[in-house]
Amino acid sequence: MKKVKWNMILHWVVFFPIILPLCMVFGAVQGAVQMAERVINQIWADLASSSVE
Repeated sequence: MKKVKWNMILHWVVFFPIILPLCMVFGAVQGAVQMAERVINQIWADLASSSVE
């Protein structure tokens, strides 16, 4: 039978509520930045390829 590592359980219980929201916030910010870059690139592509009629 394996020995339970109570120290590790305590670390997870203490730090998980801190780590999870930080990961969610940084993931949301990273997603917003990537989407903004895609939109800006699409705008530039549309403006560069638009033909004057």
